[in-house]
Amino acid sequence: MDICRLEGLGEKSAVSIVHGIEDSKKVPFERVLFAIGIRFVGETVAKILARAFKSMEALENATMEQLTAVNEIGTKIAQSIVSFFADERSRELVNRLKEFGLQMELAQEEQEGGSDLLKDKTIVISGVFNYHSRDEYKALIERHGGKNSGSISAKTSFVLAGDNMGPAKREKAQELGVRVRMSFWK
Repeated sequence: MDICRLEGLGEKSAVSIVHGIEDSKKVPFERVLFAIGIRFVGETVAKILARAFKSMEALENATMEQLTAVNEIGTKIAQSIVSFFADERSRELVNRLKEFGLQMELAQEEQEGGSDLLKDKTIVISGVFNYHSRDEYKALIERHGGKNSGSISAKTSFVLAGDNMGPAKREKAQELGVRVRMSFWK
């Protein structure tokens, strides 16, 4: 079907639609997993599941025991996942998305290079950085077993601070005795 022949769409709009479809194929697995709408699976849980199971197929075949063995996945979430994949319509949706070329497994670089270096650490990122974006730092934290947080609390392990860290966050960190670091590795 020629998209630009549809009423109200010109060639420019048709090109935008085609580019949007192609871009959707680049969406990382954990975001696809979040987007398919499994009850109780938000962005954070989707990331945890993606790192634990590495692919949609492995998640689809996971048992209650395998699911609940993953840190932060309880019986309510596990049952929701099992129920989702037991539904024929859900499996059809996943198969159609797979046929359209969406990412159904964790990228190879995400599967490799991880560690437990930041396991049990909760890190707040604040300020402006020169060498990496905030999203790159967040991915690094998660790849090495840590958790990202947007606010400082007594559970915060440290604040990764760039230039122009907000004064309120700096004050809160000092008040709670949370270390402010300019690098991961110091």
